[in-house]
Formats: sequence, structure tokens, C-alpha cells
Amino acid sequence: MATSNTIIESASNYNIPDIINKGLAYAILFAGILSVIFIIIGGFAFILSGGAEEKIKQAVGTIRYAIIGLIITILSVVIVQAVGQFIGLNVVKYLDLGEIFHNVQSLGENFRGSNGSSTTSLD
Repeated sequence: MATSNTIIESASNYNIPDIINKGLAYAILFAGILSVIFIIIGGFAFILSGGAEEKIKQAVGTIRYAIIGLIITILSVVIVQAVGQFIGLNVVKYLDLGEIFHNVQSLGENFRGSNGSSTTSLD
């Protein structure tokens, strides 16, 4: 028996807070991965600069902006939550910082795998 699950049918299994928290978790994880990639690129550029002052400045700038971008991404969630609670926005009730970090952690664990012992079920 073939089942055709559409995006709408799959989305109906989640409520709005879950969708928002998972979306923010994916955004934070994506920003974290990009930051690590750009830090590595900046590190290689720094090592390969050969002492050229302009190349060193560019490499340090790449590393600096990657770290600043990651910090801004994480702080944006905290700031939106704090400002929303201060002025009484109802949208903020959907932001659960603990749930977002839990989702990021579980996504990271799923990304790394479980050391070759994956359990998949075939229905």
C-alpha cells in the first residue's frame, strides 16, 4: 500500500510552537555550521598568507565576522524573547529557548550519527 504524504499532511502533525522552535533550531544549526566553515576558511587563509599584511587582515576579518554572525544569531533569539515579554507580544509564547537548544542538540546528534548503529524501520 502506497501512502502519499504531502507537505500539508506532514505539517498538520505539528503545532505552531513546534514548527517555530524547529525552524529556529535549524537556523541556529545552519548558522553554526556556516560559522565553523568560515572560521576554517579564515584559518587557512591566515596560514597561507605568507606574511602579507593585507591577506592577514582579510583572514582575521573573515574569522571575526564569522564569530560575530554566530553570536548575533544566538542573541537574536534571546533578544526577541526578552523584548517580546517586556512589551507583551503573544508571538513570544512560541519561542522556548530551552526547546530550541534541545532541538539543536538533537539535530547535531542526528547529523553525527550514532556510531554506525542506525535503526531504521521499513513499513
